Amino acid sequence: MNIVFMGTPDFAVPSLEALIKSEVYNVRAVYTQPDKPVGRKKVMTPPDVKVCAEKYGIKVFQPTTFKDSSVVEELKNFSPDVIVVIAYGKLLPQSVLDIPKYGCINIHGSLLPKLRGAAPIQRAVINGDEETGITSMMLDAGLDTGDMLVKESVKILPDETAGELFDRLSNLGTKVLFDTLEKIENCSLTRTKQDDSLSTYAAMLSKDECVIDWNLSAQTVHNKVRGMNPWPVAVTMFKGKKLKIFRTKLCDKSGTPGEVISVNPPVIACGVGSVELIEVQLEGKNKMSAEEFFRGQRITAGSRIE
Repeated sequence: MNIVFMGTPDFAVPSLEALIKSEVYNVRAVYTQPDKPVGRKKVMTPPDVKVCAEKYGIKVFQPTTFKDSSVVEELKNFSPDVIVVIAYGKLLPQSVLDIPKYGCINIHGSLLPKLRGAAPIQRAVINGDEETGITSMMLDAGLDTGDMLVKESVKILPDETAGELFDRLSNLGTKVLFDTLEKIENCSLTRTKQDDSLSTYAAMLSKDECVIDWNLSAQTVHNKVRGMNPWPVAVTMFKGKKLKIFRTKLCDKSGTPGEVISVNPPVIACGVGSVELIEVQLEGKNKMSAEEFFRGQRITAGSRIE
């Protein structure tokens, strides 16, 4: 089976690598986003999918648009039976959707129709969901609105970060993809329409959402910290500087929101309950344990984190 693969971040890499190494599927080409400047020095950096494809000698294409007819014609030349799309970051026009014999298959990081959109894994954690999963679907012209094919669920662990869940779902995505392709080959694939009335939207995360409101419940704060790790990372203010908070743990102590209840361990009061700070990073400093940070800053019980 000839496959064209479309994806960009590391989430898509395990599936691409598994397809390349399989003896059943022939990855003819890989499409990914253009290289982007990264870091303060704006170093042009290739997407993880490009790095993986080039490692195995697979042709890589990085079009900025599919509105160019020459780009679409070039894609047609690969005669794909299936186009596999995983976190590509572009909506495909009908001219592309019509190319492969068996259609375009998308691997999405949620239990559709819940959490359509760009950040389903992070939003599931931020929302405090206890369960999420992977859904394979037929791509159509909408945003994650196509017919569902194969679905598998997983439990979200109480202290699991979005990054940790991301890794688990990335591997599960590979399994769901191969199950889907096998069903296509066996002509046993069942398509289930999504119930739009049950859909929710998972918008891309923004740095504007990072600030912690200590008036909210400890569970809400804890979920936010988990869901924004590793990016963009939840923040609060300490002596006029941003303090990134990477990990927390729920506590049952209470106090005035934002108050330091104890320093060993470092516990901050919320609107309901409190959280223990585990790992933090002050603006301009290195990441460290919260206990080390509290000792270095000589923070005392009764002081405040804003």
